[in-house]
Amino acid sequence: MAVADALFRCGFPYIKTLGMRRVTSGVVDVAPGSENLVYVLVRADIPIGGCCVRILNWEDEDLGTIGSTGTGDGNFQWPTKLLIDSDQNLIISDEGLNRITLMNKDGSFISKWGEYGCEPGQLNRPSGMAFDKDENIYVVDSFNQRIQKFTKNGDFIFTWGEYGNEPGQFNHPWGITVREDGDVFVSDWGNNRIQHFTAEGNFIKQFGNSNDNEALLNRPAGIAVDSDGDVYVADRQNNRVVIFDAHGRYVQKLLGDSQLMGMARQYVRTNPVVLRLREMTRLDDQKLFRFPVSVTFDNENKLWVGDYGSHRVQVYQKDAERLQPDELEPPRNSPKLVIN
Repeated sequence: MAVADALFRCGFPYIKTLGMRRVTSGVVDVAPGSENLVYVLVRADIPIGGCCVRILNWEDEDLGTIGSTGTGDGNFQWPTKLLIDSDQNLIISDEGLNRITLMNKDGSFISKWGEYGCEPGQLNRPSGMAFDKDENIYVVDSFNQRIQKFTKNGDFIFTWGEYGNEPGQFNHPWGITVREDGDVFVSDWGNNRIQHFTAEGNFIKQFGNSNDNEALLNRPAGIAVDSDGDVYVADRQNNRVVIFDAHGRYVQKLLGDSQLMGMARQYVRTNPVVLRLREMTRLDDQKLFRFPVSVTFDNENKLWVGDYGSHRVQVYQKDAERLQPDELEPPRNSPKLVIN
């Protein structure tokens, strides 16, 4: 499907929070799966859960974990990104072990690939990943300042990028996403921008570093794109999610709207100390994002935000309609919407 020419944007309401500290401590990514399951990639110290994939359902019930902290097969040291393929297998990048791990949805180890180095096909702190339409994988090779493309089994295809701040160069890139037409978007963490490329790595444009103060990014991390072409960025140090349209134009920001739900509500209700602290605290701050690092957009128009600093997942619902060119006037030079 081609990106939208224009959208009638009606809202982006918050609908749910999943997880809590001690269960989803240190959320770094979220992947909704089949059968109403939600896979949450976490990395924390061992006393509060360690590194694993936590399995939840839509009712916010804890259904167990996949993997654990360590260096063996099926272990993680510094996991960063989680993909789910068409067979519902999990694919996890690990910055600490410089490898990609494949596991099935029941937690059994399938395979791993990757080794430390700077030669083509080698990795140094792999972070973001994204599928193309054939389930080949783009990998953000962060400390090698490049993007590499592999088959799902780890066979090297090609690479592009180098250190710098010019178009097509990177300063510790983090997130990556692929649009339906094959175009690639990379969150260039150290350069505080988003770069847009063709599927072959040819530079198209950049955004997020313009003179528009609302659009300025500060350490962009996770990134996602939907079928309309809207781009979602976890703007980590600004504690927000920023939404751009298919042309890189700033649309809006989400700051966090979390309510006490599910397992967190049950925990607070049965803990007198925490109950008293919540009764005395200012609740405005409790709903906001704290260092969000991941965004995932699913095929039901839901946006899943990994709220790293608050150890939870916030879920939003996009409400928008595609417009045809003849349904609205031509673009204006100085648009400003005023409703009387």
